[in-house]
Parts: sequence; structure tokens; C-alpha cells
Amino acid sequence: MSITKHNWTKDEIIAIYNKPMMDLLFEAASIHREHHDPNVVQVSTLLSIKTGGCPEDCGYCPQAARYHTEIEGNDLMSVSQVKAQALRAKSSGSSRVCMGAAWRNVKDGPEFDQVLEMVRTINKLDMEVCCTLGMITENQAHRLAEAGLYAYNHNLDTSEEYYKEVISTRGFEDRLQTIENVRKTNVTVCSGGIIGMGESIEDRAGMLVALSTLNPQPESVPINALVAVEGTPMEEEKPVEIWEMIRMVATTRIIMPETQVRLSAGRMNMSREGQAMCFFAGANSIFAGDKLLTTPNPDVNEDMKMFEMLGLNPQKPFTKVSQPQTVEAADSQFAPLGEKPKWSRPGHTIDRNLEASSKEK
Repeated sequence: MSITKHNWTKDEIIAIYNKPMMDLLFEAASIHREHHDPNVVQVSTLLSIKTGGCPEDCGYCPQAARYHTEIEGNDLMSVSQVKAQALRAKSSGSSRVCMGAAWRNVKDGPEFDQVLEMVRTINKLDMEVCCTLGMITENQAHRLAEAGLYAYNHNLDTSEEYYKEVISTRGFEDRLQTIENVRKTNVTVCSGGIIGMGESIEDRAGMLVALSTLNPQPESVPINALVAVEGTPMEEEKPVEIWEMIRMVATTRIIMPETQVRLSAGRMNMSREGQAMCFFAGANSIFAGDKLLTTPNPDVNEDMKMFEMLGLNPQKPFTKVSQPQTVEAADSQFAPLGEKPKWSRPGHTIDRNLEASSKEK
């Protein structure tokens, strides 16, 4: 059994990434089989519970209010709407619902209370619940845990060095602080990144260093291929080659053997053969449904046909970590504190972000 290592260096990871493809695949597939059933893949549904209007300037994101991307925003969904979507997802084979809100950070108040009720509702449907809501404090993490949250997603996006070329409205350390706050609860961590934003292989390795040296390593690591959306600063970036995705998945599997590696955004541009190679290389989770927040995604029926063709089975909920208990709002031990944490605003400028925000509609 391979031992989880927490002191990977950038040079070591680059050496793995650049191995001959056949050697890389063999090593990754062997490690994958030691720690996971190779014929089981988790199916998750990503639901945008509050779309658009985000104040951040992430260069890849069509939900940033400052860019002109034709994204239709919506206010926070109701609990009943979310429950209906969760039941639909469950009936089509999903074991996890991931709820995303286009917020910079969570603020105590009626909207967060509503999200907590969504978490309680979905957990009672015997589905894993994940949230991605921006930066959160330790107290907010405890409130989510009490409600029955299974996982919290907070992607590092890229290396610390390249992060400054992508986002100027928050700092890399805020990402790490939020993950640390989540780790003070029983909620699992989901954190990965995006390739295809103009970063180097060294940056990809740098992101994996940051993730793999966390102890414990994240239970879940999404690997996203940039979906270049018109109106964003990255609209001209070339699509990621499937071989880059395969190498990234395989490298992630080797350095984080127990983690669930998520084949996330960008699957619309991948053939079934390409996706099969990613599963062989160690990916064991996908997002199903026709949309990932705001970008296109393969139809769930097409995914099920692919699963049947490859002999894959959807993972049942709570396979890796037992189901959390839900504490009702009236019995909560963690009251809202009305916190106003000083998340960083680095203040530097990114030329292509400024250019995209200044373009006329």
C-alpha cells in the first residue's frame, strides 16, 4: 500500500507530470486501484443557488459583475426550489449536491440562514451536501457543520505565484485560511483548481504542492479545464488538450492517493475516449447535469450511457465518510456573531481584467 506523502516538492511533481505517458498512466492506475474501486465513480450535481453579481475580478469567471458576459443573475433560490432540484438529481443517479453562491464571502443574516436550511433539507434526503460560498469564518464553518454539511469547496485555482495574474480582489492566503477554518469542524475539504488559464506547468505543480502539503490532504480535488467565456478576460485562451487533463489527473492521483479526483469543468470538449483515459488515470468523480453553474456540461443521460459502456457504477453516498447528523436551527450551539472579518484586498492591477471590465456591452 502506498503511503501518503505530505512534503512533495515542485521539482518532484514536475518530474511525475512529464513522465512518458505510458509510465505515468501505469503508476497512476496502480495507485488508484490500491485506494479506490476503479469501476466506481461519484456523480455530483452542481447547483447555482445564487447566480451572477459577484464583486470579485476572477479572470475566468462569467459571474463577475464587472464583466459583460450575458449571464442572467438570480437572487438566492428558495429552500423548496433547492429540494426539488436535489430530488431530481438523486433520481438521475447523483449522490451529492454541490450548492454554489456567487459571493465573495459569507455574511451572517437571513440569506446564510436560508442556506443552512438548504443543507439540512438535502442531508435529510440522504445525499451528501457540499457548498461553495466564498470565504467563511470558523464560526460559520461550525454552523454549516451543525446543519449537516458534508463538504466545503474552496478552490486554490492555481499556484500562489500565478494567482496574482488571475485575481486582484482577494489573496491566496484567504483561500488557505478558509480551508483551515473548515478543518476545525468535521466537514470534509474540497479544493482544486483550473488549468488552461495561461499558466505554466510549474504553476500547475505549484498548485499541487499547496494542496498535497496540507495535512490532511483534501478529501476531494476538482481538476477543471478552463471554459473560456466571451466577455471574460480569458475569452481568448486556447482549449486545454486532453493529454494535459490526463497528465494533470494522473499526477494528482499519484501525489494524493486517497483523495477523490474530480473531472470537473471542460468535459463538453472531451470525447468519451478521453474521459475514459482520465478515469483510468485516477479520476473518480464527475459533475452531472446540463450546466456547471453557468457553463455547459454533458447531459446526464449521455453520462449514464458512458458509464454503461465503460462498466462504471455511480458511487453511493457516504461511502468515504459517514453521514453527518443534522442539528435543527432551534438547537444550534453556534449563534451568528455578525462577524466582519478583514479578508485581504491585495490592490494590484491585472491589465487584461481591467480591459475586460472596461469593454462596452
